[in-house]
Amino acid sequence: MRKARWLGAAGATGEDLSALEQRLGTVLPASYRQFLLTSNGWLNTTHAIDRILPLQEVGWARDLDPELITGWTDGPTETASRVSDEEYFVYGEAQDPTSLRPVYLPHTLMISHTPNATDVYLLNPCVVTADGEWEAWYLAHWLPGAVRYRSFWDLMNDEYNGFREEQ
Repeated sequence: MRKARWLGAAGATGEDLSALEQRLGTVLPASYRQFLLTSNGWLNTTHAIDRILPLQEVGWARDLDPELITGWTDGPTETASRVSDEEYFVYGEAQDPTSLRPVYLPHTLMISHTPNATDVYLLNPCVVTADGEWEAWYLAHWLPGAVRYRSFWDLMNDEYNGFREEQ
């Protein structure tokens, strides 16, 4: 990887993507599909995310990490469930990470893994844009909720811009 100067993997095939979508029972958003076709997985997008999973390891968060889900959904959720659309659909700097709807968590797709940490990228099929993109979440142990993005594309661009600012 150091020699190639590439933290990615060889891209998935269309057949691989079709098999994943069949296994999940859904059609994936275009920006995430394109990513997988370009690189079937990625290492270290940030110091907190160890890797973006190859499609063979992608799955619903409720199946891959049920404790993550129960940690957010057990207990009083009435307030979180009542986050208004006006509060919820704010993205960017003005977003409040606590304006989260934990009821969406069991339906999210887990696309990253970091051993022994709760920092994770999730794709949320409960919120879909007009062009079919799923909302993307960066959920971390140090956040009081999640940083949400309109799409996987927006999440990755924000991570890239953060990396560039650190240089």
